[in-house]
Amino acid sequence: MTSASLPGTARIYKPAKNAMQSGRARTRKWRLEYEPRAGHDIDPLMGWTSSRDTSGQVVMEFATREAAIVFCDQNGLAYQIFEPRERQPKIRTYADNFSFHRRV
Repeated sequence: MTSASLPGTARIYKPAKNAMQSGRARTRKWRLEYEPRAGHDIDPLMGWTSSRDTSGQVVMEFATREAAIVFCDQNGLAYQIFEPRERQPKIRTYADNFSFHRRV
């Protein structure tokens, strides 16, 4: 890519787990997405939205946050880092289902 075709700002984040499933398979790697620069055009015939900026379709994954930052620094990209919220596990035992102090 040349410097004239580089998108403006990148977002670096760890994706949240899918709400429809209990697994956390695709939440371990850091993602880099470009923020869209141009507005969307509306097709007058079909009503579909389109854009001339294809960088919004690019998603890159990195093993660590530092690797994503190094990529942005090497390519002259401005970036924002969104830290993930850590899970707060609720530790319960099977016996808690039969407790007298159980909330109903």
